[in-house]
Amino acid sequence: MKINETLTRIFLSPSDLDKTIYFYENLFGQKCDVRFQYPEKGLELASVASCLLISGSVVDLEPFRETRVTYLVDSISDFKEFLLGQGATILEEPKIVPTGKNMRVKHPDGLVVEYVELETDDGA
Repeated sequence: MKINETLTRIFLSPSDLDKTIYFYENLFGQKCDVRFQYPEKGLELASVASCLLISGSVVDLEPFRETRVTYLVDSISDFKEFLLGQGATILEEPKIVPTGKNMRVKHPDGLVVEYVELETDDGA
């Protein structure tokens, strides 16, 4: 059971996405490595270094603002079991998303976190 990466969530309007990607590419000296539409939620997401840029309308972003950070993990099921044993609350059960699987969890200290298990190239 391992957290592979921590992503800081940055919420912005669709009109700001390109210039924000450009800013973080220059800040970190890295190119945007992931960019995709999530049409079911009205969002477009991009990742640059440790930043997860989430763009959408004010209304579309509202359900996601409470979640402060995203942890990329090796196993959603292992983390779910561990977190429940530590007094965390599962706010959204694990489900399939465009990048693999995710769940939303409220830690005992109140922090709301998205856990993501990325889909591997072999389809697992």
